[in-house]
Amino acid sequence: MSRIDIPGHDETAASSLQPLFHLVSRRFGFVPDLYRILSISPHSLTGLIEMQAALSRTLDARTRERIALAVSEVNGCQYCISAHTYLGHYFLKLIPEEMTLNRAGRSLDPEAEAAVKFARSVSISRGRVETAELSNVRASGYSDAQIVEIIALCAEVFLTNLLANVFEIKPDFLKM
Repeated sequence: MSRIDIPGHDETAASSLQPLFHLVSRRFGFVPDLYRILSISPHSLTGLIEMQAALSRTLDARTRERIALAVSEVNGCQYCISAHTYLGHYFLKLIPEEMTLNRAGRSLDPEAEAAVKFARSVSISRGRVETAELSNVRASGYSDAQIVEIIALCAEVFLTNLLANVFEIKPDFLKM
């Protein structure tokens, strides 16, 4: 059981939230509990959705999902691991072996591995990465702008991990 009352169905949400719930529903096919909880603070919900929209134009979708799995694993967030495994499998066609590697900061794709490994290190060290780690991600072909985007993606995932962990939200991607 969650440690917070999860607001009900989309139809009962404030009219100002309907466009946001519509966007979320189009993305996932339903409105996950995490977004319902965020709707308690419309500013927080808006902030997350705007950040996700902006960062959806960075890197490629598969690398972003791999990063989300790595960061969620570091934070021990079962809700987000479940959600990103679902998204990775059904929408991005990532194979189970790949997603298992991603959770450990690795990848079958050498270019993606550099980003995932760096994101994992950023998450574990809370940003206090070694100079060699920064040099390695650059040597793998990532520009400074892309490195900033990897860090921003870590922050986005941290937010959802914190919410899910604080409120002990149960995975709902398997309910569909």
